Amino acid sequence: MQTKKESETEKKQEVEPSKEKEVKEHKEKVALTIEEKFKQTEEKLLRTLAESENQRRRFEKEVKEAIDFGGFNFAKETLTLLDNLQRAKVSIKNDQSFKDKEDLNKFLKNLEVIEKDLVGIFEKNNIKKIQCLKKKFDPNIHQAMLEVEDDSLEPGLIVQEIQPGYMFQERLLRPSFVAVSKKKTNKDKKQDNKGK
Repeated sequence: MQTKKESETEKKQEVEPSKEKEVKEHKEKVALTIEEKFKQTEEKLLRTLAESENQRRRFEKEVKEAIDFGGFNFAKETLTLLDNLQRAKVSIKNDQSFKDKEDLNKFLKNLEVIEKDLVGIFEKNNIKKIQCLKKKFDPNIHQAMLEVEDDSLEPGLIVQEIQPGYMFQERLLRPSFVAVSKKKTNKDKKQDNKGK
């Protein structure tokens, strides 16, 4: 028969492996949670670094655009000055009361000097007039104001510039307002033939 002491020792030995097993399982769980936490922390850190890099790139792009196109709105507003100056020149030339004045040519020459100076300032600041006459219509830089029927011209060709357009570097400052050629329709051709 077993003594009480021996039986207690056997129970301890039975309990100890189960406790060791529990301790071992606990250590494994702790190790897993530490590894999981480490991975989560690493992922968060990588995401934060990526966000930081994206934000830095966005900021650099915005700074570059501010430097390159900072005067865009000012340039757009200044076009009105050039338009008004050109309208005034045409208006004065066509006004009968001014045509009889001796100093008209001097005044017009002064307006032309101001106009040339303004155009020179535009060119120095990369503001260029869009050349459009006799070119194919491009909706990215032109705005069609009217169509002119003409069978002798290729359809979609710009035949008249109503208001000049301008580019600010590679950005459109203002589209050219133009008249575009088109072929006569069958209805218009029939009406022309009836009139003959």
